[in-house]
Amino acid sequence: MAESSGFTTGRILVVAFEGWNDAGEAASGVVETLRAQLDVYPIAEVDPEDYFDYQFNRPTVETDDDGARQLIWPGVTIYGPTTPSSTPGAAIYLMLGTEPSRGWKTFTEEIFEVLDDAEITGIVFLGAMLADVPHTRPISVFTSSENSDVREALGIERSSYEGPVGILSVLSDAADKAGIATVSIWASVPHYVHNSPSPKATLAMIEKLEELIDVVIPRGDLVAESEAWENGIDALAGDDEEMAAYIEQLEQARDTVDSPEASGDAIAEEFERYLQRRDGRDGRGSAGDDPWRPPAP
Repeated sequence: MAESSGFTTGRILVVAFEGWNDAGEAASGVVETLRAQLDVYPIAEVDPEDYFDYQFNRPTVETDDDGARQLIWPGVTIYGPTTPSSTPGAAIYLMLGTEPSRGWKTFTEEIFEVLDDAEITGIVFLGAMLADVPHTRPISVFTSSENSDVREALGIERSSYEGPVGILSVLSDAADKAGIATVSIWASVPHYVHNSPSPKATLAMIEKLEELIDVVIPRGDLVAESEAWENGIDALAGDDEEMAAYIEQLEQARDTVDSPEASGDAIAEEFERYLQRRDGRDGRGSAGDDPWRPPAP
């Protein structure tokens, strides 16, 4: 099925942004893993002065291998393969960086000039959202596309989300208008562990990505880190009765939705109840608000 989707051949760009679209650093973790495993090099970078508010996305200071302190500025980098692939399949390009603070239209135009030069034929957008889901169950991963041919080939749906969006949606809209096939992959990360990276979510997204593009992604330490992450949360819950009870409620809700007898109408009603609760709590109906409905790209 994936063979006819257009993502197993050509030049495929995998995109993730740190920030609003990256709960638990799950999406950026996938691209970081790819960058470490693939033979790629930077082919373009945006000027951070044009797109970042440094009071919102502050530069950081780090010590390099020689012991010198250096400033690291927020930015966005596109990576391309160092050498053309000698085997059939997709050539993988990467885009990773911080979500820009301003100038999204100009930013998108600049990015697509690079993508046009690189002759990109397909784009996979990665995102992760905080949701009311238990850490003890498999990570929910949702795949959607605005391209009807891709949807038919992969057996996925078009997102019905309406509300505030991030830079991923802006880039996805531009890609669709440019005739570039797109797929969006979103993972749901337990909101009660939002302060730490979620290797389990990164691992789940890697598995989904492998279904779409012609590349085997080595797991490295992700499997062990995922187990340690889950065991660590179990230990915290073991010392906190209120947290343990809350997780049990989430488990029951997840198992109910996953059960064979769960009807589409019942699930739809739960969607609406959840959105109403979230809207009442934070006043924002964002892509990260709904743990079951496929989110916006």
